[in-house]
Amino acid sequence: MTANASLLILHPRLNAYLKPSATAILHSLNHFSQTLNPSHFSLALNRNRRFAIPRLSLSQNPRNHSSSSSSAAATQISSLNSHDNGGGGRSGALSPPPIVEAPQKIDVNPPKGTRDFPPEDMRLRSWLFENFREVSRLFGFEEVDYPVLESEALFIRKAGEEIRDQLYSFEDRGNRRVALRPELTPSLARLVIQKGKSLSLPLKWFAVGQCWRYERMTRGRRREHYQWNMDIIGVPEVTAEAELISSIVTFFKRLGITASDVGFKVSSRKVLQEVLRCYSVPENLFGKVCVIIDKMEKIPMDEIKSELSSAGISEKAIEELLQVLSVKSLSKLEEILGAAGDAVAELKQLFSLAEKFGYSEWIQFDASVVRGLAYYTGIVFEGFDRQGKLRAICGGGRYDQLLSTFGGDDIPACGFGFGDAVIVELLKEKDLLPELSPQVENIVCSLDQELQGAAASVATILRQKGQSVDLVLENKPLKWVFKRAARINASRLILVGNSEWQRGMVSVKILSTGEQYEIKFNELE
Repeated sequence: MTANASLLILHPRLNAYLKPSATAILHSLNHFSQTLNPSHFSLALNRNRRFAIPRLSLSQNPRNHSSSSSSAAATQISSLNSHDNGGGGRSGALSPPPIVEAPQKIDVNPPKGTRDFPPEDMRLRSWLFENFREVSRLFGFEEVDYPVLESEALFIRKAGEEIRDQLYSFEDRGNRRVALRPELTPSLARLVIQKGKSLSLPLKWFAVGQCWRYERMTRGRRREHYQWNMDIIGVPEVTAEAELISSIVTFFKRLGITASDVGFKVSSRKVLQEVLRCYSVPENLFGKVCVIIDKMEKIPMDEIKSELSSAGISEKAIEELLQVLSVKSLSKLEEILGAAGDAVAELKQLFSLAEKFGYSEWIQFDASVVRGLAYYTGIVFEGFDRQGKLRAICGGGRYDQLLSTFGGDDIPACGFGFGDAVIVELLKEKDLLPELSPQVENIVCSLDQELQGAAASVATILRQKGQSVDLVLENKPLKWVFKRAARINASRLILVGNSEWQRGMVSVKILSTGEQYEIKFNELE
């Protein structure tokens, strides 16, 4: 073995200066073939394979090796090591470079059924939510919110409910079953139970929250949406439902929607209860029947009859039930059921209150409206597009027995849910979408790079006075600044120039009129 070979083995710290290359490997092989007896060469190489002698060459300047040479050497090293039997030696003294995967392109679209909100869409969403909140304020409601992630059990109430099969649910790291909330009412019920007797009834609460349902998407229906809820807890009278419908009508009017655009179908689940009671249908089937009836506009009538029959409803009861559900007149319903029952009495009271509130032209009786959620117990209602192009715009009703399903004491309650997606589609249809441009009061620009700090001072003064300021952060020509001002609808342009600033002044241009003047920078209002 040569001195160089010994040096390589005994001084592994020199590996920092060793760069393998294909040329070096061949040079080493030639060197050893000349210095060793040819008959011993093969044996010597095999005995010393664990030292990887042929793989290394000593360089006086390791930086001279090109990356291509290193790459080729790494291939040669891998080839030699592939035949190694795993003998001793200093493993890891020289290892191949880590594999760096080339960046892969990702799908830039959001998950199916969800949305991004770039500035122009965010302006529309903010405008819509401001109207939700303003109407709620006008009616004396207080805002609340709940976790987006809730216990799965909160939403699994009755088998057969469509919402049960639409949950985004999973097991968390604590082995708890959780779900992204598909609606807000169960969370409201949970919070009311949690607060207990500390609450002062009646409660008038509203919320604007994000909800998730894995469902078939149609126009105005997504898997993620925002929902406006208003709920009244602690009022058993129909005045609560009348107040809620009035709030929705007020909202529509604010947006320019009229009674010729939208109506409300109103009924009561007590109508179904009275019909089913006549045919001795068990009370525990009531919720299941409501879920089936709610599909009437979605699936053929033969399938409705088949599902009702499978639920244990007799053929005669099915025929009577479907006959009642076809009724569109409250007087006709009274002929069938009589005036003594709660259903007719409550509905007549609601229509009377609608006249007092001033929205009687917005509502109509429709016995087929039952709502798909099992917890409704009395009056139910749906807002609908009179042209029939869109799904239900909103819906709600009374749910006096929801709290007991979670172990609490029942309290009279009613409320509604109003999604953001359908109303936007309706506004598009009616050409009522507002033009919402960005709006900034001031744009501040320095005319010299050295005055950037001075411009920042001016912006800070204005912001402290409550004014919005778009500060130009780069040294831009005036033509660019004027275009920027037009794009953000700035009211005025404030220019920080050298001569003016030396006098403690800035130039102000009112962009709507073209008026221009100078003012002390600390007197800006």
